[in-house]
Amino acid sequence: MAKVYCTSFESKIGIIYVASTDRGVCKISIPKESKKDFFRWLHKHFDEDDVAENRSRNKQVIDEINRYLNRQLTKFNSDIHQIGTPFQRKVWRYVRRINYGTTLTYKEIAIKVKNPKAYQAVARANAANPIPIIIPCHRVIGANGTLVGYSAGIKTKEFLLGLEGAIII
Repeated sequence: MAKVYCTSFESKIGIIYVASTDRGVCKISIPKESKKDFFRWLHKHFDEDDVAENRSRNKQVIDEINRYLNRQLTKFNSDIHQIGTPFQRKVWRYVRRINYGTTLTYKEIAIKVKNPKAYQAVARANAANPIPIIIPCHRVIGANGTLVGYSAGIKTKEFLLGLEGAIII
């Protein structure tokens, strides 16, 4: 089993927890997801003995998230290690390509992943996204343009979209 390196840091939206393997970032918990939830996810996917506190291994992603939150970064360069089902990973790969400051609907993504009636499955995959911000599930909105379904809460989704200039708050 792979080693996973985790840490937390204070950001302008609150405490963020990050974890990475040698392949890349595998988990980001933004405020509203607790430290307990973060470690529950890690222990579901990794042996407890393989989880280690290590801030230096996460230096790049911490820097990128802080720069993003300060409007100094529009595209992440950190490698990622996607942990999910094949369908989830397919959705997340597509969501990761949504440009900064733009949005798509769940239905548009379902069409793009060649399953036009699967917009609810796309919504569930987004809800299970373990790498928010880098895989920008906040850029996915309801068919009528409403801000729906964000694990960190609608206010955080609204803040991130506003930060990117995608919506006027």
